[in-house]
Amino acid sequence: MATFLYKIGRFAFRRRHFVALIWVALLTLAGVGAASAPTAGSSSFSIPGTEAQKAFDLLESRYPGMSADGATARVVFRAPSGEKMSAAANKAAVKKTVKALGDGSEVTSVTDPFKTHSLSKDGTIAYTQVRYDVSGMELKDASKDALNEAAQEARDTGLTVEVGGDALQAAPETGSTEVIGIAVAAVVLVITFGSLIAAGLPLLTALVGVGIGVSTITALAKALDLGSTTSTLAMMIGLAVGIDYALFIVSRYRAELAEGREREEAAGRAVGTAGSAVVFAGLTVVIALVGLAVVNIPMLTKMGVAAAGTVAIAVLIALTMIPALLGYTGRMVQPAGQKSKLLGGGRAAKKPARPNMGTRWASFVVRRPVAVLLLGVVGLGAAAVPATSLELGLPDDGSQPTSTTQRRAYDLLSDGFGPGFNGPLMVVVDAKSSKHPKAAVTEVTDTVKDLKGVVSVTPATYNKAGDTAMITVVPDSKPSSVKTEDLVHAIRDAGGDIKADTDAEVLVTGTTAMNIDFSQKLNDALVPYLALVVGLAFLLLIVVFRSVLVPLKAALGFLLSVMAALGAVVAVFQWGWLAGLMGVEETGPIMSMMPIFMVGVVFGLAMDYEVFLVTRMREAYVHGEKPAQAIVTGFKHGARVVTAAAVIMIAVFSGFIGSSESMIKMIGFGLAIAVFFDAFVVRMAIVPAVLALLGKRAWWLPKWLDRALPNVDVEGEGLRAHDSDRPKDGDADEDRELARV
Repeated sequence: MATFLYKIGRFAFRRRHFVALIWVALLTLAGVGAASAPTAGSSSFSIPGTEAQKAFDLLESRYPGMSADGATARVVFRAPSGEKMSAAANKAAVKKTVKALGDGSEVTSVTDPFKTHSLSKDGTIAYTQVRYDVSGMELKDASKDALNEAAQEARDTGLTVEVGGDALQAAPETGSTEVIGIAVAAVVLVITFGSLIAAGLPLLTALVGVGIGVSTITALAKALDLGSTTSTLAMMIGLAVGIDYALFIVSRYRAELAEGREREEAAGRAVGTAGSAVVFAGLTVVIALVGLAVVNIPMLTKMGVAAAGTVAIAVLIALTMIPALLGYTGRMVQPAGQKSKLLGGGRAAKKPARPNMGTRWASFVVRRPVAVLLLGVVGLGAAAVPATSLELGLPDDGSQPTSTTQRRAYDLLSDGFGPGFNGPLMVVVDAKSSKHPKAAVTEVTDTVKDLKGVVSVTPATYNKAGDTAMITVVPDSKPSSVKTEDLVHAIRDAGGDIKADTDAEVLVTGTTAMNIDFSQKLNDALVPYLALVVGLAFLLLIVVFRSVLVPLKAALGFLLSVMAALGAVVAVFQWGWLAGLMGVEETGPIMSMMPIFMVGVVFGLAMDYEVFLVTRMREAYVHGEKPAQAIVTGFKHGARVVTAAAVIMIAVFSGFIGSSESMIKMIGFGLAIAVFFDAFVVRMAIVPAVLALLGKRAWWLPKWLDRALPNVDVEGEGLRAHDSDRPKDGDADEDRELARV
């Protein structure tokens, strides 16, 4: 592989105009496609194989025109202090608001709280429910404005009015977080390379790759039913790996220049060696993202495949566009150890009196591997302890900041009607096979009323055929609580006995039940997903490192860092440690997608660092160095680059901690702390300590397996033949090449 990539690197360097033109054309084509594509709404959300989804599908077929997935809004009114909602002025204001809300073109129904008896026991709080014929993401701005204006007019009369539900749901916005991440990346790259031009290359190519990937997703969003979160995930991961991969290759290019090679040869060797690591690192990320299909949730599968496509683009750009741009820069990119005129006068830096930090740290670890290993494992183990009390759930309006109207509406409803009112359960009775449908529905109603934790059960609503009924059940606990989850299971258990007696099937659905089933499905899929992703990556790393123990160590180290990161997330967002510092206003269950999402993303990034750092060690070992010295050599050349890449990623992800959305805040913190643990504790401490203890055994591979595995030559052994027939410093050749530009 190294020889093949070497040829690609040299070709891209020589044919830089052709290569650059192709990428510019692809970016333009993707941009035009995105600009001309129809606007995509929210992606359809389904959880195949769950009872909640089965009930939802049943409602769609038995209640045509119901718009079961349409947006809803709850407008909550509270009377001024000392007054009741039944007072004439307050009642008139509410009725006027109800009438105004019913005039919307997308509104299907509006309830009158005085007719539906939607009043609290003390008479101070009332609510009206508005239903729309489209989802919250597809709702027109005019409908949202009308909702807000109606609420404001009611406030002007002296009432306290708040709006809850998903009607005011906004599409995820990318604020200044990406800008902050890119700014930090630029500073780190300048410090790493000592050159503005060299630092700009990874940023430029990463932005081109993200531009192509996100524009393509936007262009295909309507046709493939891709939600807005898909492009956000692709942007986050594409930016991350795009900078990383380009950073690795530019760093190796400068190292090759420092050894006296002419620039075309240095570009070829950089792509042949560091490019091989990039290919395999990219493959691990793709495996992790595509592996999300194991969960069998279409939304997650599409997100994973789209993000994997962006990663593939980042790999191709690193292998072709980076050497092409290096051909344009000429002498503006200095060999390693030299700085640009702006940052250092163009003079060679003075040789340090002692080895660099990476060399000193690796030497320390090699001398004291047991102490470093124990300290790292015990530290990560302690950080992982909170993960043993992990509770999964999905955020609702109760997790919103108290400054939002959705959160205030949630609190008003809890005060007036109880905490369970914000998460009612919808019980669907399919009595089509029952001889006495109404009797079966009555039995279901009576049975549910007697269950522990039920506050109220509404009368059944039948479809036109009279063979299906809907019953709304209000729990006495909040939607995200364990008690509500137990009640859902209790209703489903009772439904089994009812079916045996009446042949009527009892199904529980609604937002709360869907969230519970979604969390359970993700929880059940975590172990198979881990087995698939880690297993495939393990086989891939065996091919890369031609070792059994090195990939095993990489996988175990990754599990340590992920468990420690999950522990930190639980400590902050579930237990409330440092909640004030992180801006966490409401603690509660951890978002259901967090563990599996963290496993996928962090695994890919962790293997980036593993492949780049350890292939340098493997390269030194194959070229004759002793195991301990190979570890030091790997850190001498790779530690600075891996550290820079990790700092960039931590900065990018940390920018999301400032988001007001609890879900985004949690993802940002989780990914940032996971990268910190994996890069600086696992890869920088535990990995060299384990390799030092194993010695030559680290590179052991059974002979039969060695014969069976393909020789991918990641170390660039095949490139050594080029040393004898290539000039060392081709300034004349370089000048001729630059003259052709």
